[in-house]
Amino acid sequence: MFTAGFSVQRLVSTARAKRSLLCVGLDPMPEHLPQGAGSVLAFCKAIVEATAPYALAYKVNFAFFEALGTAGWDTLYRVRELLPADALLIADAKRGDIGTSSERYARAIFEALAFDAVTLSPYMGHDSVAPFLGYPERWVFLLGLTSNPGAADFQQLPLASGGTLAQAVLQTAQTWPRAAELGFVVGATRPDALLALRQQCPAPWFLVPGVGAQGGESLPVLSAAATPQGGVLLTVSRGILYASAGPDFAAAAAAAARAYAETTQAFVPAGTPIT
Repeated sequence: MFTAGFSVQRLVSTARAKRSLLCVGLDPMPEHLPQGAGSVLAFCKAIVEATAPYALAYKVNFAFFEALGTAGWDTLYRVRELLPADALLIADAKRGDIGTSSERYARAIFEALAFDAVTLSPYMGHDSVAPFLGYPERWVFLLGLTSNPGAADFQQLPLASGGTLAQAVLQTAQTWPRAAELGFVVGATRPDALLALRQQCPAPWFLVPGVGAQGGESLPVLSAAATPQGGVLLTVSRGILYASAGPDFAAAAAAAARAYAETTQAFVPAGTPIT
């Protein structure tokens, strides 16, 4: 039986113990598996075992499993079984619906699969998010400002009242009840915008994808987003998963994870260093 639940205090304590803010993204693509990786499940198992000492969190992108059909759902469940208990486990599902649909999505992710956190689209409003906020010590990361070019279509639209739509989402969401474990997804490719959002929201944790293959750089992201009040989950997927195309892929993933974790050490409160 899965167990789950990560308070803010536990996340901070774990970050201090691991001296890491690294979030490893699991986005397995069968056509890109390294030599000798075997199945998607075997590949994910090898990656998790190699990166576990350095990962504060894992972000499992549901789309890469859903695309494999019924076998993908079975693999997703089995990957969940092997994820370490000392990491924040994020279901990157980007759900966003209302009523009983939202309740069932929350039940699937927080009960059946027992993830600690989920990514959600906020654009249907509070009642689409509320069922997820009803679970103690479970995290919700709302899409704030993403790193794709299409973010300009809506997220960066200026409002008559001032600021942008993305800024309004962050400001409004922080007023919702039971938002202790509410964070935001903010892309790594715009450190200037990241800094502006952090100044607006100094306390929530930011989940920051886009480092590595998408062009985001670790130090600008951390410098812009890390504050004494609010932490950063520096998310790297392809830069770790596919650090090598050869049979040494697991060792290469471990080396990449360690290197990324070490870049975050200066932004984590003092504790036991990585050895």
